[in-house]
Amino acid sequence: MKRSSIIVNIYKKSLELRRSFSNLGLLPINPLKFTRIPRYLKERRAFLKKGGVISHTFPVTSDYKDSAGTGSGHYFHQDLLVAQFICQANPQRHIDIGSRLDGFVAHVAAFRKIEVFDIRGLSNSDHPNIQYKKADLMSDVEEEVTDSLSCLHVIEHFGLGRYGDPIEPEGYILGFKNLIKMLKPGGALYISFPIGTNNEVHFNAHRVFHPRDIFLWAPNALELLRFDLVDDLGALHKDFNVLNSDVNVNYGCGIYTFIKI
Repeated sequence: MKRSSIIVNIYKKSLELRRSFSNLGLLPINPLKFTRIPRYLKERRAFLKKGGVISHTFPVTSDYKDSAGTGSGHYFHQDLLVAQFICQANPQRHIDIGSRLDGFVAHVAAFRKIEVFDIRGLSNSDHPNIQYKKADLMSDVEEEVTDSLSCLHVIEHFGLGRYGDPIEPEGYILGFKNLIKMLKPGGALYISFPIGTNNEVHFNAHRVFHPRDIFLWAPNALELLRFDLVDDLGALHKDFNVLNSDVNVNYGCGIYTFIKI
């Protein structure tokens, strides 16, 4: 057997072994997880003893003590909250820039049409309420095309190249000014991003902004209607006074609702 074939076979076997350990809930390696195997074997025997037929072995021991889900954190709160805002406002047209498709976009598409602009391709979107367009928001955009616009946990990535976008240190400012261009006067902008005590660049993953830094990006173009905060523990603080209060978070989420002046 050729050396290359031997290497390929070893690689395939290692992947199979890793998959098996992962299914057993043993990755990452944690000695405590091995204590779950006896329960799995006991319940498997009980299933067979009661006449059950097993067609495939697919052990998943990592779920024995998991909770029912996650009801906190940046995406959980921002996606639900802003979707509620849009439902209440009922704009004529709503465009979203790059927000999570299986979170926020899906929430909105459940009750109205939403247009999604993203620099990444979208392989499949057959939902009648979701219209997709590939676009780079750091480039030129059409002006005053919508009365409602969202950009949730996205602007912090602009210009870092993570999603195939051009490298541009000021990408977030270019993108923010283009968002404002797209809005009609009186239109609403819903935008969120990571916030902390200082401005930081975690190349090439994301940026973290001081919560009041956004007011320097395009002065006098927008009026803040409300600010909502997700803290370091994932809890939501509604209508937080960001202009006059300190925001003591290391990696929180600021959710801003603006009106274009």
